[in-house]
Amino acid sequence: MTLPTLFVPHGAPTFALRPGAAGAALVALAQQIERPKAIIVVSPHWETREPTVGSAADLETIYDFGGFPSELYTLKYPAHSDLALAQHVADCLKTAGYAPRLDAHRGLDHGAWVPLRMMYPTADIPVIPLSIKAHAGPAYHYALGQALKPLGEQGFLIMGTGSITHNLRDYMVCVHNNLPTPDYVTRFADWVNTQLESGSSAALINYRKNTSDAAQAHPTEDHFMPFFVALGAAGDNPKSNRFYAGVDDLVIAMDGYYFSRAVQ
Repeated sequence: MTLPTLFVPHGAPTFALRPGAAGAALVALAQQIERPKAIIVVSPHWETREPTVGSAADLETIYDFGGFPSELYTLKYPAHSDLALAQHVADCLKTAGYAPRLDAHRGLDHGAWVPLRMMYPTADIPVIPLSIKAHAGPAYHYALGQALKPLGEQGFLIMGTGSITHNLRDYMVCVHNNLPTPDYVTRFADWVNTQLESGSSAALINYRKNTSDAAQAHPTEDHFMPFFVALGAAGDNPKSNRFYAGVDDLVIAMDGYYFSRAVQ
């Protein structure tokens, strides 16, 4: 069983309370995909120096945010990992030249549990968190995804989460001044889609040099790095499908992508 790879939006934490159209798209997407053996989830909110694979029997629902409605802190996602499958992921990374480690305590931050709770609400599929190294850049994360490619051919669903644009300073500026969504948000999102449609992975990896909107779309790169993991895990020349496009909270492009492996 070969599964696609995914990049899905996790939005602000309140996305869990107000899923809207993007949430409905995630629900529909999960129903279209064959049930995976396990889900490897790569969130922008878990950063480590070396690739780290979560193996906790019970994955704690982490509320890694503050100042939101009290209802949000009552939500749970009772997911579990699987030590043997987590070790298999680590072994796959080791074969590719990485020095991964297992973490038997790490739970799921909101970048992981918010979309997973929408897509797989029964929490009956093993979830294996995998960390990012935000300052390592797109090429590192693309290569990390390439190392995971064999797992996608073994029934693992490889899913990156984050957002196509993420500038919280601009969010505050827009809110305080009653401004609309800045033009760069949809312009950058459309640029990303154009590169995918033309098969320009190299242009995407070098996005900070190739589009003037890059620095404003991503003042820091963490929320974009899981995209490159998903893209790399899809192999060479994957077919991309933007299954959802839209903007939440003025500056967060919630576009989601489904990458199908090219037929060899």
